[in-house]
Amino acid sequence: MRCMRGLTGTLVGLGLAGVLAGCKQANPPVPLEQLNPQQSRGHAVFATHCAACHYDRKDEALHGPALVGLYKKKSLPSGAPANDERVSATVLHGRNLMPAMGNTMDQQDLDDLLAYLHTL
Repeated sequence: MRCMRGLTGTLVGLGLAGVLAGCKQANPPVPLEQLNPQQSRGHAVFATHCAACHYDRKDEALHGPALVGLYKKKSLPSGAPANDERVSATVLHGRNLMPAMGNTMDQQDLDDLLAYLHTL
């Protein structure tokens, strides 16, 4: 019986170690004061067009999914690849409950926004 408890404890410990090893902490977003001018403009675009529905600096959903670590993931919440092409299409044309933002921003706004999203 004592041997079984020792074995069970060892297995639980190994399982916990495996789980903890698999939990990688993503790098935090670049601090706002360290953003370059384009990224700072992108932060302003985010604040104007996106912040009502998305958090950018915490991994928690608001009305839409959190955007922290957006480009550090393999895919977007939709399953599409996390790349500039797919993010741009989603921003410009909308998707599901997200409205299209193409008529509210120009190409420079979009480029600045993408530069900012890469810092998250």
